[in-house]
Amino acid sequence: MPTRRIAVFSAASLTALLALPLAAAMGERPQVRQDLTAEDLERVRKVTAPTTDFSKPEDFEAMQLGAATSTKAINQDAFSHVSANQSFEGEDRFKVGNALFRKFWVSSPSSTEASDGLGPLFNARACQSCHLKDGRGRPPAEGETAVSMFLRLSVPPRTDAERLQLATRELTRIPEPTYGGQLQNFAIQGFDPEGQMTIDYEEMPVTLKDGTTVSLRKPTYGFTDLNWGPMADEVMISPRVANPMIGLGFIETIEEADIRALADPHDRDGDGISGKISEARDPETGEIVLGRFGWKATTPSIRVQSAEAFSGDIGISTPLVTDAFGECSITQMKCRDAPSGVQERLGEVEAPDPVLELVSFYSRNLAVPARRDVGDGTVLDGKQAFYEAGCTSCHQPKFVTSRKAADEAQRFQLIWPYSDFLLHDMGEGLADHRPVGDASGTEWRTQPLWGIGLTGEVNGNTFYLHDGRARTLEEAILWHGGEAQGSRDAYAAMDSATRKALITFLESL
Repeated sequence: MPTRRIAVFSAASLTALLALPLAAAMGERPQVRQDLTAEDLERVRKVTAPTTDFSKPEDFEAMQLGAATSTKAINQDAFSHVSANQSFEGEDRFKVGNALFRKFWVSSPSSTEASDGLGPLFNARACQSCHLKDGRGRPPAEGETAVSMFLRLSVPPRTDAERLQLATRELTRIPEPTYGGQLQNFAIQGFDPEGQMTIDYEEMPVTLKDGTTVSLRKPTYGFTDLNWGPMADEVMISPRVANPMIGLGFIETIEEADIRALADPHDRDGDGISGKISEARDPETGEIVLGRFGWKATTPSIRVQSAEAFSGDIGISTPLVTDAFGECSITQMKCRDAPSGVQERLGEVEAPDPVLELVSFYSRNLAVPARRDVGDGTVLDGKQAFYEAGCTSCHQPKFVTSRKAADEAQRFQLIWPYSDFLLHDMGEGLADHRPVGDASGTEWRTQPLWGIGLTGEVNGNTFYLHDGRARTLEEAILWHGGEAQGSRDAYAAMDSATRKALITFLESL
């Protein structure tokens, strides 16, 4: 693992640093792509410009992931196919990574030496448990223990040292002193889980302009059955459902300059949209880089995301996160002293390479399904309504990936994620009041929309947003606030036929 380079600041420089946006403090990055010739740059600008013609589909619009788009039959496995343009060798690696992604880990010691090391505290026994069929997680049903949803935990910084760790991106948040950064509701034999998440829903009726009433469910979160002592009084909690896995490798290959060029943190153009970049410290290089992944865009790469999930969700150590006891805090010494699954003959961690790399490769190469009915009149009407409501101000339709992508299959592809990958203030309705990284307690990364219309087919449910509170796409739209308030209000003012068309467009993605 590369040596981690951490900046050192005096008290005076720390004060100055805290007063500046991180991008300014660390130096501005270019907002024009460096991987293209002038001719190619002009081609990219033309092909990614927003359309004004809604009478027909755009060229290549059905192929949401370019040449990598899956055109296989639409069924429960629609999110589980390899990128269509991947090589035979790549497809073999994908299949091995899939097996590791689905693998159930067991506690130590065990006769299955290559599979032990679970926990001692955990949220799931396999990656697939949270990302069922490579799709999104869901809230637990009444009386059910949560598996693909959990509570993030943190506390405000209390010391200059903690404030410095946040300012320099050594940490994105300060973990709760006893329970760490995540409430873990399962434990191996001989241990008590940390506790259980509670959810109470309140129905809130919303009346649209034409008199239609839609009921939104407002959740309140808490915890019960805490087995490791009291939670800090100032604890901040935030629920999360697992994100879909499709298209991740292509998000990773969007040129950084293209995302930075969309940021307008001070709303200089006066359109009410002030998206800002999220930056994170890459634990592999020590550098400050663009955050792209996770609900708050706090993670810089798929490899880092995979390593953090292995540790925080399953309690498995990897070359990037080497603690064999997972997320056990320093106050949970019994947990830290439990037998680990490290096998010296295999390496110094429980999941040594190539395990992490194979799981990361699998995650990079899950294809996005081709769109359906792109030329249907209702879909085109809904697309026009989506654009005219201002939704594309954040849900940027398309990008062209880097010519320098490490994997040839991902180079210079026109993709349609419908996200700008920036942080936006979504208002009080969706606020978790828990800052993390560059994101405030009201800010969230714009979620990619590709594949959203197949959620029911793949996962057997239609729960949306970061905590699955929305039971329909319409409810998800009506929860939008803050910078998205204008688009939300535009939807609420549409007649029923136009609203239905917009939803039909989303269902085609």
